[in-house]
Amino acid sequence: MKGEGVPPTFSGLPCDDQSQWGDFKKKYSTTHRAMWETFNAWVIEQGAPPLPDMEFIHTSEQANLYVYPQEIDYTDQRPLDQTWHRMDSSVRDTDGDLELPESMKNRPEGSALIYLSLGSLGSADVDLMRRLVSILGKTRHRFIVSKGPQHASYELAENMYGAEFLPQIKIIPQVDLVITHGGNNTVVESMHFGKPMIVLPLFWDQYDNAQRIDETGFGVRLATYDFDDAEMVDAIDRLLNDHKLQDLLRETKARIQGNSGVKVGADVIESVGRKYRETQQSL
Repeated sequence: MKGEGVPPTFSGLPCDDQSQWGDFKKKYSTTHRAMWETFNAWVIEQGAPPLPDMEFIHTSEQANLYVYPQEIDYTDQRPLDQTWHRMDSSVRDTDGDLELPESMKNRPEGSALIYLSLGSLGSADVDLMRRLVSILGKTRHRFIVSKGPQHASYELAENMYGAEFLPQIKIIPQVDLVITHGGNNTVVESMHFGKPMIVLPLFWDQYDNAQRIDETGFGVRLATYDFDDAEMVDAIDRLLNDHKLQDLLRETKARIQGNSGVKVGADVIESVGRKYRETQQSL
């Protein structure tokens, strides 16, 4: 989403400090313009209109959908026209069930259940995953770990359970905290189920999601490869013991789940389809 008050896309820069926005835009243009020009030429060759400058997709004149919870959206920084429709969430219901091991369900007093998932690319960084396992393995908490494609390349600590693939939608409702790379799906799903987040961004929109989660108070952004061990442990403890945040997350969960994003999207698509059919019938 772009707007005068919105940080440059993919920058991960804060809303309240524009001092680095200009430099980022220049560097982004330098590194991406040639690619954009090639792609735009291809788009035109296919018979489509030219793309807006440095944009890689067209905007529809009829309807545009995006998935992002209102609480972390840039609603104050960039009012959108009437073609835009926000879906607060779009949570699938196709994951299989997950029966947690007794060690995860019957935890010692004061031990939280935490989900760690860095996506397929993040979890492929074995050194990063080993470091996280080492840090988190020393805490009193229990962890469910999405191990990813390199699952056989590292071992989990005794206070952990994990597998290459896990039914995330079945896990997030059961945990107290989510440690994530900041992918849009996991961010939206965590907000949908009212869970605080620690975000370790790796690329693209993950930086923006991480910054937005941090500056709106729904979690903590850490420097993925530069955080101190104590920073991670402190972030976990602060979020788990932030009772005001827990209250806010309960309210957020109720609002998002009470305003079906799937229905919003379906209604918009149906409306566009009906208008198109009426137009065709009138010809």
